[in-house]
Amino acid sequence: MAIIANRKRRIGRWVLIIVLIVITFIYLVPFLYIIHTAFKPWTGIKVYPPRVIFKPSIGSFIRIFTSRTVYPPGEVPTEEEIARMKWYERIVYKETNEEVVRLGDFPRRYLNSIIICSISTLITVILGTIAAYGFSRFNVRGKDDLLFFILSTRMLPPVVVVIPVFLMFRFLGLTDTHIGLILLYIAFNVSFAVWVLKGFIDEIPTEYEEAAMVDGYTRFQVFRKIVVPQATTGIAATAVFCFIFSWNEYAFAFLLSRKIAQTVPAWLPYQMGVLGYDWGAAAAGTFIFLLPAMVFTIILRKHLVRGITFGAIRK
Repeated sequence: MAIIANRKRRIGRWVLIIVLIVITFIYLVPFLYIIHTAFKPWTGIKVYPPRVIFKPSIGSFIRIFTSRTVYPPGEVPTEEEIARMKWYERIVYKETNEEVVRLGDFPRRYLNSIIICSISTLITVILGTIAAYGFSRFNVRGKDDLLFFILSTRMLPPVVVVIPVFLMFRFLGLTDTHIGLILLYIAFNVSFAVWVLKGFIDEIPTEYEEAAMVDGYTRFQVFRKIVVPQATTGIAATAVFCFIFSWNEYAFAFLLSRKIAQTVPAWLPYQMGVLGYDWGAAAAGTFIFLLPAMVFTIILRKHLVRGITFGAIRK
């Protein structure tokens, strides 16, 4: 009977593993299709039926980083001129018969996304941690009402207040500025950060803090040396979600920025080239755009899976 039970257990485990692999593959299909399209040559992108096997090309990545123009009819470059072209110019010419004019707008938009999202996430996590600690450890008058008010800012989708925000930003001169989008993302993320982090801080035993203050630590030293290390898991999870929200945000980035502070989500959908919409360049830009969120999540993965009560005193 024990042998039969172990065999059933192994079969069940393998069935579970296979099911998880299938589900994971289904979720990864859009991402795999983006990568597949990004490395297709120009002539293979619009082929029907789509080709699964092809000779990879980095032409789409070159096009997303450059601004180009089609050679006028009758002005085909000679063999000597083609030989003098830079390697990436040759790739673009052979695929789309285009001439590279200058560096495109994608690097600037990408840098805008990194600056705005990184700064807003950092400030949001700092403010959220401090506020959550205050609500968790002190008897604030009207604490429940304040927490409900903070939560109420998440009850409506942000797009509902897009017109008032636009009018306010235009009056204050914050449209198409980095500081404007940073403040906006902080305002929408800080309520989420406070509620999530308060739950984590509530689980940290107060005995650690009381013992530290008996030894002469100040309240700020207790917060910095005791609470923050214990709440690392919650801080990491909150930072990941806040970063992803800011990184993917489209509506406000589209409405409140046009050139100087425009981010990738607001810029990428409008990549109409001289030969029509460049699906390969859009896929390449999307693939590059997804990398920071993936890297940020991978870096914090250890904190995301670590228990918040590791080594804590059981109450």
